[in-house]
Amino acid sequence: MDAKDLSPRPARAGNSATQRHDILIVGGGSAGIAVAASLLQRDESLSITIVEPRETHYYQPGWTMVGGGIFDRSQTHRPMASVIPKGVRWIRARVAQFAPDRDAILLEDGTQLSYGVLIVAAGIKLDWEQIDGLPDALGRSCVTSNYTFETAPYTWQLVQSLEEGVALFSQPPMPIKCAGAPQKVMYLACDHWRHWGRLPKIDVAFHTSTPALFGVADYVPALQSYVDKYGIELRLESRLIAVDSATQRATFAGADGEVTRDFDMLHVTPPQVAPDFIADSPLAAENGFVEVDDETLRHPRYGNVFALGDVCSAPNAKTAAAVRKQAPVVAWNILAMLSGTGRHAAYDGYGSCPLTVERGKIVLAEFGYGGELQPTFPHWLIDPTRPSRLAWHLKASLLPWVYWNGMLRGHEWLAGPKILPGAMEPPQTDTAQTQSVTG
Repeated sequence: MDAKDLSPRPARAGNSATQRHDILIVGGGSAGIAVAASLLQRDESLSITIVEPRETHYYQPGWTMVGGGIFDRSQTHRPMASVIPKGVRWIRARVAQFAPDRDAILLEDGTQLSYGVLIVAAGIKLDWEQIDGLPDALGRSCVTSNYTFETAPYTWQLVQSLEEGVALFSQPPMPIKCAGAPQKVMYLACDHWRHWGRLPKIDVAFHTSTPALFGVADYVPALQSYVDKYGIELRLESRLIAVDSATQRATFAGADGEVTRDFDMLHVTPPQVAPDFIADSPLAAENGFVEVDDETLRHPRYGNVFALGDVCSAPNAKTAAAVRKQAPVVAWNILAMLSGTGRHAAYDGYGSCPLTVERGKIVLAEFGYGGELQPTFPHWLIDPTRPSRLAWHLKASLLPWVYWNGMLRGHEWLAGPKILPGAMEPPQTDTAQTQSVTG
């Protein structure tokens, strides 16, 4: 491969012949970039290719802060070429199909790319169409969402302009990325209205499809105290199913049937599913996401396939913090597979959700599989179950810097992989394929 191939400028795939790639990564979001960087930190001689159609990389955790008037939208994006690690080839294209039985993927232009190792980091699909009328209403008619770069500023515009009326906030069934985001926007909005003396004139309601305010019980008391403080009407097991932008009415379905409510502001968290080209592929689990072993993040049937981030089937919280811990695990396990080492790295389900309960305070939720608390900091410094000003400064100042300058560059500060004795379990089938890769 010549010097031009190694530059971060997008390369043309071409469809004249099958192209061979040693390590092929599908997706240039936080997971794809982070795992490429972690691999190169361990072995800078690796030949790595990223397939990603977008020209822009987004810091999605910042969009809640944009919707709360804390960040400017410009702080949450950079050119894709600036974040792809030096030495990694970038093919700007979309994947159409996976063919793991022959170690290949097919691009939309017909190009076939073969690989030695495949890493799938393709993210999650925001399925706006599941809610009747939402696609046409979003971004206007007082309907907004912090889940897109385009509409997050509109959230703050609505919060600032609302002086009285009804503000509704929704959360769909799991899984969603950043399960606390539907509440973060609500608390920041209420804090703003309280500061300006408007909250008594605004009826706020949170309609969540979940049976509890938050999935990890240890954090519920602190969150419930803010629901009570702001006078929020909490509607559990209530799912948004339709939006009428002309009349500004939203319909919810619950155990007692359907209810339609007028609104002056509606913040929607969209239903989220696996991307179509993932769900329809041989790599998919029953839920549509890429099937992986929860600990090694390796595919159980195709031994040279790994997945991480929102697209993998592991039952962890889908957050950028999870990716920060997953990338080193995948990097270690790929190199362990290729070298035949007798040890493997284990992912424990870590995820973090800094819950912004008011401007200047955050409940720093950190937990792993089964809801086990996994605080990074000692209890005397940050009590993970109580609002903290220090946690706010971490979210507002330190974490964005760590994202751009640490995680995306392969620096594994407080995120090194846990190494266990024993090799990874072989795949259930296609063992000959794995032997050919490692041999």
